[in-house]
Amino acid sequence: MTTSVQAKHDVGGVLLDRPFKIRRLGHFGFNVADANMEACRRFYSDLLGFRISDEIDFASRLPEEQRGGLQHPTGYFTRHNTDHHTFVLFNRDVMDRMAQLGQRRVVPGVTINQITWQVGSLAEVGNGAKWFKEEGVPIVRTGRDMPGSNWHTYVLDPDGHTNELYYGIEQVGWEGFSKPRSLYHRGFQQPPELPQISEIDEIRNELAQGTDLHAGYHQHDDLPATYDVDGILLPRPFKVVRIGPVSLFVANVAAATAFYRDRLGFKVSAELDWHGYHCVFLRANTEHHALALLPVQLRPTLGMNVHTTCAAFGMQVANYRQLRAAVQFLTENGCRLLDSVPPELYPGIDYAAHVLDPDGHCIQLYYYMQQVTGDGRASTSLERLGAGADPAGWPETVEARPDTFAGEPFLGPWG
Repeated sequence: MTTSVQAKHDVGGVLLDRPFKIRRLGHFGFNVADANMEACRRFYSDLLGFRISDEIDFASRLPEEQRGGLQHPTGYFTRHNTDHHTFVLFNRDVMDRMAQLGQRRVVPGVTINQITWQVGSLAEVGNGAKWFKEEGVPIVRTGRDMPGSNWHTYVLDPDGHTNELYYGIEQVGWEGFSKPRSLYHRGFQQPPELPQISEIDEIRNELAQGTDLHAGYHQHDDLPATYDVDGILLPRPFKVVRIGPVSLFVANVAAATAFYRDRLGFKVSAELDWHGYHCVFLRANTEHHALALLPVQLRPTLGMNVHTTCAAFGMQVANYRQLRAAVQFLTENGCRLLDSVPPELYPGIDYAAHVLDPDGHCIQLYYYMQQVTGDGRASTSLERLGAGADPAGWPETVEARPDTFAGEPFLGPWG
């Protein structure tokens, strides 16, 4: 597969095919049923360890007559690192009601709130928005979101999945406070003029005006830190250190591949046919894949929830021992393992466990992702060692590969 786009865009002094370059998956989110909101909050926050960095009251955005029957209208922004949020959890029933009012766009079957990719500069966001418009790519909006402070542009793939390009995001420091709402006046609902002042100058201006920077949301963890996790006491016996890949069920694999390859600039790492259906795996950086595209016809075969187009959302833990501990911890806490996902459908990963959240979304837990060099070759061969999809058959330890612990590192302490 090749693209006909000509290299003509100056991106930081480097000529690229597009006016931006995606570096990594920045954040991701689900819209879940109102009845499952509290259980999902517990699953992602208490069990998986994503810290809540902000809450948003969506009920306040609905007319009083539209609020009836809602039990949990609060939306949650959560994080596994210092980024303000890496995973968001919104109420699907609220989103549907907002869509009826023209405040949101909801595509039937799409329960993914957004797939957010980080680029390298604010200029890449702005120039990307202009390029998308010229290329006829549907744009949802461009501006700057609060909370999170991330400058962005949102576009739609052929199946209606919202993809966000963003530059930077608010960082939550060692004190654990997010920005107070009094700083939200720096949000934009339209393409901003460039250049903009820096984040540090924003904060200096607020301090000069006497703003209390400790008035924002403060992190907390409801579970006691009783597990010795490689020398650190944590509330669970593992630490999520990276998010992704995202696996999607799509109506037309060729059309979806063309969008992510030609429009967003992903590179194809692998293609395979499974049970007669073509599947494509694409990368943004050196990880084997950041995105998997599977035919929607495979959804019932894999035992996946027929109400979502998300095949799986990946979460990488720090090492193999933690992966095994995570499986035990989650099953002991009543989580359901899905054993119907064959290793062929997660190339580049050796051991993976698939867990269902309370709304039926599949979470893919793993510790190792194969690295791909600049010439497109995998850095090491990947044998399955007969492990299969059942964690009960996994060995206690595994041999190192040349690229074990390579790829995107986790910055900062685990807790």
